[in-house]
Amino acid sequence: MKGVIELKIEYIFHSGFTIETKKYFLIFDYYKGDISLKNKKTIVFSTHSHTDHYNPRIFKWIEKNSDISYVLSDDISVEPSDNIYTMGTYESLKLHDINIKSFGSTDKGLSFLIELDGKNIFFAGDLNWWYWDDDSEQEKVEMEREFKSEIDKLKKYKIDIAFFPVDPRLNENYYLGGEYFINELKPKIFIPMHFGDKYEVTTDFIHKMKDTPIHIVEITKKNQILEA
Repeated sequence: MKGVIELKIEYIFHSGFTIETKKYFLIFDYYKGDISLKNKKTIVFSTHSHTDHYNPRIFKWIEKNSDISYVLSDDISVEPSDNIYTMGTYESLKLHDINIKSFGSTDKGLSFLIELDGKNIFFAGDLNWWYWDDDSEQEKVEMEREFKSEIDKLKKYKIDIAFFPVDPRLNENYYLGGEYFINELKPKIFIPMHFGDKYEVTTDFIHKMKDTPIHIVEITKKNQILEA
């Protein structure tokens, strides 16, 4: 891993991650797990209101760090304020010197593209090719079309680090979205998420994608640190 990731990234749980730089501490889709807050500018992102991506407990963190802001999907029921920003799809927000763009999802809420320290970081939320065995053929066709249409909107951006679902509940179809994302957008680093404690799916995905030059991160435990 050394020399690959220049930011300090920690896997919290499921789709929860933190990214730490010299100036900032970013938190994504926290809903449970051990997290160590930092004494620096903090931005908390929640892509949507599903309980495995959002926990109102995040607002308690201001008691420990007053220099905290929240960037939330507008399906989350909160009142915007001086430090709480809500976004709909395909909107832009500049917070400090961080550029944030919102994109769509194939479930609820948003995905985020964040420009930080000259890098583009994509956080998918629940954007995925959700291919469920019990869906009708029409539902499967519509999901594929919706997913690929959203990926098309990202093709003009260079993505350095992508956080993207690799969900074992999809059984043998767990890899479809991640494989398509990698082949079409070619991020430098691909970080699997949305697997709870089924860590073996990250290893399976690496083996599935063994012919890709993209660096895919293997996650094996809670609070795993990914850093150069």
